[in-house]
Amino acid sequence: MSTFEESREAAIQVARVAQRRLSIFTQDMDPGIYDHDDFLSAAKRLVLAKSYARIEVLIADPARVVRGGNRLVALGRRLNTYIEFRNVHENYREHREAFMIADETAVLYRVDASRWEGIADTYEPAVAKRYLGLFHEIWNASVVEQELRELHV
Repeated sequence: MSTFEESREAAIQVARVAQRRLSIFTQDMDPGIYDHDDFLSAAKRLVLAKSYARIEVLIADPARVVRGGNRLVALGRRLNTYIEFRNVHENYREHREAFMIADETAVLYRVDASRWEGIADTYEPAVAKRYLGLFHEIWNASVVEQELRELHV
């Protein structure tokens, strides 16, 4: 993939194959991708169809998300038992990539989050496991992003 549209379609396809978990590492929630109707439909289907399903999102720059808003964040506020956001720990902020893993098999990966070039495959378990290991390392070091969980009424 090399364009925004290809990246968005790849994200939707990867999300659609998830049966248990989506793990997302993003700088700023990639506006137009993680808040697109088709992606949100796949995310809702995942968490509402199975009580054990989860979506975990690591955000390197949550302040931009809070300012700009995002429909996945809004969904996460309503379904906070199933969708959790964490602020990337400062020791991992130098990671410039963006990726999403569905279960342990499907992957979308961009080496530079500011560019759309990358790889995506709905069945690539070796690559998915590699980035899932990195995701869990960062996840375990990071903290829950309270600002994204709370409703500002």
